[in-house]
Amino acid sequence: MAKGNILKQKDKKKKKKASAISGKSKSLSSLYAKVDRRKAKSISGAILLLLSIYLFIAFTSYLFSWTEDQDLITSKTFFNFIFESPDVEVTNWLGKFGAWTAHLFMFKWFGLASFAFSFLLLITGVRLLLNIRMLPLRRTYLITFIGVIWFSAFFGLMTSRVNYLGGSFGFATKEWLSSVLGLFGAILLILVLLFVAVVALFNPDFKAIFQNYFPKKNLQSQTFNEDSENAFSSTSNLDNDEYRAEMNEPEIADTTPTSANSDEEVFEENEEDEEFEVTFRDDSQDNEKESTISDIEIENTSTEEATSDNDFEVVSPKEQEPEIIKPTSTSEDTSDDEFSVEVAQSEKELSDKDLNKKAEDFGPYDPKLDLASYKLPTIDLLKKFESNQSGVSKEELEQNKDNIVNTLANYKIDISKIKATIGPTVTLYEIIPAPGVRISKIKNLEDDIALSLAALGIRIIAPIPGKGTIGIEVPNSSPEIVSMRSLIASEKFQNSKFELPIVLGKTITNETYAFDLVKMPHLLVAGATGQGKSVGLNAILVSILYKKHPSQVKFVLIDPKKVELTLFNKIERHFLAKLPDEEEAIITDTSNVVNTLNSLCIEMDERYDLLKAAQTRNIKEYNNKFVQRKLNPEKGHRYMPYIVVLIDEFADLIMTAGKEVEHPIARLAQLARAIGIHLIVATQRPSVNVITGMIKANFPARIAFRVLSKIDSRTILDTSGADQLIGKGDMLISTGNDVIRLQCGFVDTPEVEDICDYIGEQRGYPDAMMLPEYVGEGSEGGGVDVDDELDDKFLEAAQVIVTHQQGSASLLQRKLKLGYNRAGRIVDQLEAHGVIGPFQGSKARDVLIPTDEALNEHLSAKGLK
Repeated sequence: MAKGNILKQKDKKKKKKASAISGKSKSLSSLYAKVDRRKAKSISGAILLLLSIYLFIAFTSYLFSWTEDQDLITSKTFFNFIFESPDVEVTNWLGKFGAWTAHLFMFKWFGLASFAFSFLLLITGVRLLLNIRMLPLRRTYLITFIGVIWFSAFFGLMTSRVNYLGGSFGFATKEWLSSVLGLFGAILLILVLLFVAVVALFNPDFKAIFQNYFPKKNLQSQTFNEDSENAFSSTSNLDNDEYRAEMNEPEIADTTPTSANSDEEVFEENEEDEEFEVTFRDDSQDNEKESTISDIEIENTSTEEATSDNDFEVVSPKEQEPEIIKPTSTSEDTSDDEFSVEVAQSEKELSDKDLNKKAEDFGPYDPKLDLASYKLPTIDLLKKFESNQSGVSKEELEQNKDNIVNTLANYKIDISKIKATIGPTVTLYEIIPAPGVRISKIKNLEDDIALSLAALGIRIIAPIPGKGTIGIEVPNSSPEIVSMRSLIASEKFQNSKFELPIVLGKTITNETYAFDLVKMPHLLVAGATGQGKSVGLNAILVSILYKKHPSQVKFVLIDPKKVELTLFNKIERHFLAKLPDEEEAIITDTSNVVNTLNSLCIEMDERYDLLKAAQTRNIKEYNNKFVQRKLNPEKGHRYMPYIVVLIDEFADLIMTAGKEVEHPIARLAQLARAIGIHLIVATQRPSVNVITGMIKANFPARIAFRVLSKIDSRTILDTSGADQLIGKGDMLISTGNDVIRLQCGFVDTPEVEDICDYIGEQRGYPDAMMLPEYVGEGSEGGGVDVDDELDDKFLEAAQVIVTHQQGSASLLQRKLKLGYNRAGRIVDQLEAHGVIGPFQGSKARDVLIPTDEALNEHLSAKGLK
């Protein structure tokens, strides 16, 4: 019973103690939770930085003032020296406490090595305060503490008495080591410890260092006696093709060791009349397992490999250099000739982490470096038009307001509120009808309101999207000119982060309207003759020229009228793209238009293949990956610029080419958005037989200048209103949601000419960007007789086609450096002789011969080889 009571009392005491401890831990955890960790880290980092600077200044001052301050410090205790001797003056820059701290570290402890403590406080403070990782903390602390001890001991050996070089620790180490080992022995021990520390911490490759300073002049295989230990000799001249031929042999039946030496592995091989016994020694068996990126490790991928006639097994050691194998014949006729095999180093692929580190060290790829001196056009090249200061007079606003109210009142339509918003060319009158008034009733009075206002044409928006009002747009009697200079200089355009920024004009509220062509992604433009359509196209091109580098965007300009886009010929080597062997970059001939559009389809397919290989979804992700050097150019990857295809007078192309034009445009409109090809199609006649349903479905963004009928307006915008515009740049833009009225920015022909001259005078690329080759049906097949004389490059071209399994004339142009016409003739000859298949439109030709051996047999059978 007594024992039971005692145990119960002990359990109660333990429970009370545990509850007290848990209570304390809970209180500490709750207190810790209340502390802002970020503030604590910042405060701690700032304190450590101040301590680092304080120690550094104190230690530096101690180097000059220790002789004067040492007697004062050693004659008093710390408390007396700091607090009870106000008359004592020291020469240390940080006063008495600085003198005492420096004396403690430099004299009492580790001497000059004490500066390392200031360094440790510095990197720790920077990590906590600024979150900047200068060095890894744990490894730096370890190396620093070892260095402090070693340098203190080393400097102690260099002095005959205690001073600040090695401190008391160094002096005591010297006295003890000198008494045990003598001074010379102590110095040897210190140096040995340094060597051990360097090897343990850094693991340097002394062999590589020795070879860098003392290169071998003669790297030949060495002969060893059979009784001595077999070793590999280094070699650097290795033929990879021979090595592959020697290694790709059948496997060996069995292997048996022939030596008891633990460092040797001997394998015997039997085949018909000859036997080879090959002895290897693994000299790197005890090498360190850890290696740096520069170490190359030869791994044996197969345990049994053989040569052509004499089978043997190769076990490759892990040495950095290739090694030589000396076989020993087991037959009766022993030859004195040495048989050596040089084992090639296997290539080692770097990991993603290493590749990312190399990309960070080398820096991201910059596509602008080819034209690093290129300068964007200056704003001075654009004219500054004087704005109409008078604008819309108050009398005109009042008169228009009264006319609108009276006209609606004549039809018994009451208005509760009306507001006017003045734009550059149009004033918007917003009215709020009285309750019970039907909107359609006001909409039907459009012509009556236009009559009462005596306006050129008004447009009623019933209702205004996003507002509970009805808008009546009335042209101003004295419209303003919206200059392209004011649009380009606007903050909205200059600070935009768009991929392809375009600024078109100003809205009714006088706001600059800018958008990203990449988001559209294609643009359909329509307008009658003389209504500002050509000026609008120039504004689109000028917008891109003022924001993008030639490496980032290319233009394909198609101008059947031959005069509208001629000025842009001057920037051919900077911004234009064209077919190979074409003289003019501005495409005017209809047949060239068809070839160019089909070539763009080929470019689109090639870009999609690159996106697939790079595992990206669009051109932005692909280019970002390429800039970060995560894609290998040797595998066909390249930086892809955006391509803007501008087609003027589309109706003329439809009349002359028809389906040949419509089909590639429909393909591009459907698929080309993700790979950075964007279409801008303009026409004067927006009829249904020109802008077909297939094209309209893939052009959600439409721009309408003034058209002549409501039918044309509905064709281009799917709503009326474009027929009520006043012309001279007055336009409507639809992005799929709503229709916005703009006054297009005016850019005159001399301004465009000055901009193109400014760009053309700068250093450009050697030529325009070359699009993939496309040969039309008219020049394909049947044009070459089999008996015609073959081209000198025919056999070489056939080899290239079969090797790459791609029947393309552009491939021959790149690989054989041929011109367009010669490559096309060779393609015809290859088809005539059965090497490649017939023409298949935009697809590449089929290669009918699978391998080089089959090609040789095919050509030999035809007597061509």
